[in-house]
Amino acid sequence: MSRRFAALAALAVICAGVEVVAGRGMSPSDVWDVLGGGGDLTERHIFWQLRLPRMLVALAAGASLAVAGLVLQSALRNPLAGPEVTGVTPGAVLGAVTATALGLAGWESPLTVVLAACAGGCAGALLLWLLVGRAGGDPAQTAVHGVLVSAVLGGLTSMVLLVEPGEIGSVVQWLVGTTEGRVWDHWRLLWPWALAWGSAAWLMAGPLTLLRCGDDIALAAGLSAPRARTLALLCSVALTAGAVAAVGALGFVGLLVPHLAVAVFGADLRASLPGAALLGAVVVCGADAAAQSSSRLLTQVLDTGRLTLPVGALTACLGAALLLVVVRRAPGRTF
Repeated sequence: MSRRFAALAALAVICAGVEVVAGRGMSPSDVWDVLGGGGDLTERHIFWQLRLPRMLVALAAGASLAVAGLVLQSALRNPLAGPEVTGVTPGAVLGAVTATALGLAGWESPLTVVLAACAGGCAGALLLWLLVGRAGGDPAQTAVHGVLVSAVLGGLTSMVLLVEPGEIGSVVQWLVGTTEGRVWDHWRLLWPWALAWGSAAWLMAGPLTLLRCGDDIALAAGLSAPRARTLALLCSVALTAGAVAAVGALGFVGLLVPHLAVAVFGADLRASLPGAALLGAVVVCGADAAAQSSSRLLTQVLDTGRLTLPVGALTACLGAALLLVVVRRAPGRTF
């Protein structure tokens, strides 16, 4: 087990290193010059004020979404549950966009955006709970209702942007999910938020493991399943809201990374929760590095002045393909 953690940690370091040398404005040799104390003022600014915080935000956001997804799947006992398809992520996006459109939060005031995203994420989760009911239903039913809730919330977000069209240009990439323009302000807000709620999730590893086994087993062990499930959902919403407020709606990270974590580290959440955090960090950071490299290559091939590929578009395409595999392997599927 320790070797798996060490291998993942090494892979995260490699992805982080690739990301800071990828992108436009600086070549890899320029990055080495800056790290060695050289480089001109512009190169030092690009590295220390743009690339480094972007890499750190990508790592923290990926870890937050992966942990949130694993907590959600364990609490609901649903392998098809995830922040993206249970109304949590679309609700968080709606809350943040509404706060921005109403002038309650600017793009550069992340704390207010996080609080608004939390409120929206809770509203999305509550709407799904009202549709499905306390029993939670079977995985396929919950997934279908989650897609419906997400579609409704996405439509409301579009309506807000139509009412306030001046905000479209500033948030359109954020709706897809991007780390473009992330600076130290985003990192300073995200890391304590992610650390606090991630620690809370790890402290709930025992109860969550029991919930994965069923409410009857949890009750026999003396655990109040409704109370533990409520706390777990709150933790998942908070982690998702922090990530969404920082990088937007990264598709399928919180849905699919937990499956990889359980496959690698087992069903004991004391190991799989930190494993999911490492896997999520690797996936988002690696995808962001690939997106930056692809953008640079496409800019050269197409001879355009500036072309940016959002990392959310890359994770959505990859996640959609993997989701088909997960659905086809889900027990008792009806489609």
